Amino acid sequence: MYKVRVILDTKEDVIRTLLIDEAKSLEHLHFEIAKSFGFDGQEMASFYRTDEEWNQGEEIPLFNMAEAGEEISMATCGINETLPFANDKLIYVYDFLQMWTFYVELVELSDEVVAEVKTILSVGEIPEEAPEKEFVADDLLGGADDEFKDNFESLDDFDFDNY
Repeated sequence: MYKVRVILDTKEDVIRTLLIDEAKSLEHLHFEIAKSFGFDGQEMASFYRTDEEWNQGEEIPLFNMAEAGEEISMATCGINETLPFANDKLIYVYDFLQMWTFYVELVELSDEVVAEVKTILSVGEIPEEAPEKEFVADDLLGGADDEFKDNFESLDDFDFDNY
């Protein structure tokens, strides 16, 4: 049995703690998380592997998106394979139009058996609308951005109608 804590990325505390059979798939976890927060589970969603600082890594989509059918999906990933140790983490994004973002953490694992998923902690209510996300890119150019801009500012005065 896994005890999984799911926290909505919002200002107010909105938390659910679930008990779930570790042998289930991430697809099953997806539907249980959605249900515990009042969603129907019918929107596109993905889990993302993450490190201790919640840096987003490899995507595990709801459906296999590969043409050859060899990519991973929630149905092919077991919870116990994806979260093998206590304190392992995932980011879960539900409904790509609304971008509901959750932090998922395995807080405890035990040999107990649970027949069905149980929500053992429910704190807070989900807001009417998803919190706005601000996507800010890292400065990978190390300040070279201004130099790059200078090289192309002259194109603003260029008359493309002549060609």
